[in-house]
Amino acid sequence: MTTPGRPSIAMRGSMALAAMPGVTGEAYVRVASRAFILAFYGTMRNLRLYPFENAVVQQSLQDLLLITNELLRRESECEFRVAGEFIFVNNTRLRLDLDNYSSFSALLTQFRQNGVGTLRVLSAPATRDWTVLLGYMMNPQGTDAIERFGGLRTRLDETNVAAFEIAPLVESDEEQGGEQVEAKEKAKRTYARSVSATKEVINSVRMGQSANIKKIKRVVQGIVDQILADETSLVGLTTIRDYDDYTFTHSVNVCIFSIALGRRLALTRLQLYDLGMAALFHDIGKARVPAEIINKADVLTDEEWRAIASHPWHGVLALFSVKDQHEFPYRSMLVAFQHHMKRDLTGYPRGLRTKEMMFYSKIVACADGFDAATSRRSYQTVPMAPSSVLAEMRDNPRRGIDPVVVKAFINLLGIYPVGTFVVLDTFELGIVHAVNPDPELLSRPMVRIVSDDLGNVQFPGTVVNLADRTEPGVFARTIIKTADPDRYGIRVGDYFV
Repeated sequence: MTTPGRPSIAMRGSMALAAMPGVTGEAYVRVASRAFILAFYGTMRNLRLYPFENAVVQQSLQDLLLITNELLRRESECEFRVAGEFIFVNNTRLRLDLDNYSSFSALLTQFRQNGVGTLRVLSAPATRDWTVLLGYMMNPQGTDAIERFGGLRTRLDETNVAAFEIAPLVESDEEQGGEQVEAKEKAKRTYARSVSATKEVINSVRMGQSANIKKIKRVVQGIVDQILADETSLVGLTTIRDYDDYTFTHSVNVCIFSIALGRRLALTRLQLYDLGMAALFHDIGKARVPAEIINKADVLTDEEWRAIASHPWHGVLALFSVKDQHEFPYRSMLVAFQHHMKRDLTGYPRGLRTKEMMFYSKIVACADGFDAATSRRSYQTVPMAPSSVLAEMRDNPRRGIDPVVVKAFINLLGIYPVGTFVVLDTFELGIVHAVNPDPELLSRPMVRIVSDDLGNVQFPGTVVNLADRTEPGVFARTIIKTADPDRYGIRVGDYFV
């Protein structure tokens, strides 16, 4: 809802577009597309809540008109297209950000339900044109997507709405499996809610305010349930590793990895819940370290390093000071304190009485080390390849990771973890999509082909099993090496959202 005297989100988007006269090409389209999607989603939401005559609805429609017309004026086209899990505006694929998840998800669902794959704006639409289109999409006629699409096309013809042209949804092979798509959508909702709640709690601790622990408990329970029901979908989302929200996505990723690893180590559901709470808050102490030190790209001074190394102590104090601290098991405080100690206790902080790291701490230390090394951060612009990190954790005792835990982690992720960018002997490029379910074939994961042998990028690509053979003893494809996806202009996270 718009606050009196303050422009709406979509209106601010329109003002931002008008203030970008020197920006052209893809950079402009991305900003314009975001404003367009927010206006589209906002108008649909308001039409559901209020009658057409309501001032809020009328303002939303005007915002949508302004942004659409500005996009048409600057780009001479305005095409909204849905393909798989992605949205394209003027053939520019938009990245799913955690803060725009609601609008993306709602529009994807609405277009799929109506069987619409492409909406092309042919000329500047009037308020009535948008009202007819959105009115039908929110209240379609028909029992399936094909019938509803036909009904929408008929409605536009009968009402003489010529500003829009629509094309049917083209489903990929992967989308044919309804259960798989539903599981993936549920995983995305779980991940987005988890990051949002974690961000809220960490910011509350940073501001010295009380945190909503009940919300966090629901988040962890959701992650546990999702891991037990469909481990692959949620683990795949850890490849997003959003640089801007590293503090929050890292905590959620470590929680996901820890719970999945705990499951492999035969922990009970209740134990997985306790482990998840501990993992989600393992770095809570960093909320009490100055942000300029946390985000510093240069080498840290001795004083700055001591501030960083103090975050385990700060984590314990932060958990003690939470209003509902009785909700935190003692194990959570131990994990916050111990996760950097290393197996032989040569890490930090130096414990006065500690004889051995707690089992939960060993699990979280493994998950924390893997996600940190494979993520892009302010001081680590080139992350390590996931397979290299696993090899380092396994072979280098100075890493201090418990070898039993590492072995279970490799069994969970495979020799080539999900998200690893690989080159095949067929000269195709691929991204590891899932671990091979056969434990004897960990070196032959499921791979999504993202580029053919001529270098043509494919999206969303095709998932293949590297265990497939052309004849007895001869595999159809084999990994010959891992590579840096940035070199080929490919964003691994785009293939998992």
